[in-house]
Amino acid sequence: MTTVGLPALSPIAVLPNLRDLGGWTGAGGRTVRTGKLFRSTDFRSVPPGARDVLEPLRLRTVYDLRSAAERRALPDPAIDGVTGVPLDVLADRAQAVPGDLGRILDDPEVVHRLTAQMDGAVADLMADTYRGFIAMGSAKAAYRRLYLGLLGEDHGPALFHCTTGKDRTGWAAASFLSVMGVDRDAVYADYLETNNRLLPALAPLFDKFASLGGDPELLKPLLGVDRSYLDAAFGELEKTFGDVATYFADGLGIDADAQARLRDTFLSD
Repeated sequence: MTTVGLPALSPIAVLPNLRDLGGWTGAGGRTVRTGKLFRSTDFRSVPPGARDVLEPLRLRTVYDLRSAAERRALPDPAIDGVTGVPLDVLADRAQAVPGDLGRILDDPEVVHRLTAQMDGAVADLMADTYRGFIAMGSAKAAYRRLYLGLLGEDHGPALFHCTTGKDRTGWAAASFLSVMGVDRDAVYADYLETNNRLLPALAPLFDKFASLGGDPELLKPLLGVDRSYLDAAFGELEKTFGDVATYFADGLGIDADAQARLRDTFLSD
């Protein structure tokens, strides 16, 4: 058995793609602890002033994987007792599809311009972005800082997010579950679960796009996830580093002892 089942539905209805990364079976048959680490979208769907919405998670740290421009356009809510840590994964890339998703969510007409510019090459552009999660200096620095935080520089429970919680967040979750020893099929199951949770919640956006004369199918590669995207990240990891342990050690500076401490922290006894 690779899991004890997919994580439960989000405890916060307005954040359907929020989920606990606990519950998966990791190294030595130990289970990833629940209530310690969460992945999410941004908080645009949380009603203004409704800080108590996040209370069930008992968060102490929120890692924001978005760009500085994205954070300025939609800052995370200030919550008493919660520290925000900005980590710009895509800082080294002037343009990348994930960095435009906030504008798409705010104005579906943007999709017409973006899809015309991409000329049907969305999947290729997404795959290239995922390879960048492994190769770019800004990505390595951001993910290194995330793991240093999880190793004790910051307090938990913690949550990490980007805009739609699928790409920059998707790699954060995939790398975390991988270093926990969760098998690859289960890592992909968590990754692809975004399509079940996020896309239905975006139905009004798809409808709006259709009303503007667009083909809603064009949105799915942008707003959903695809196995080929994560394949690109793992392919780049294996080409450059060989395996997950070496990626953490040589790419992120999280050596074998630190990786073992991560597992001791986040896996059940």
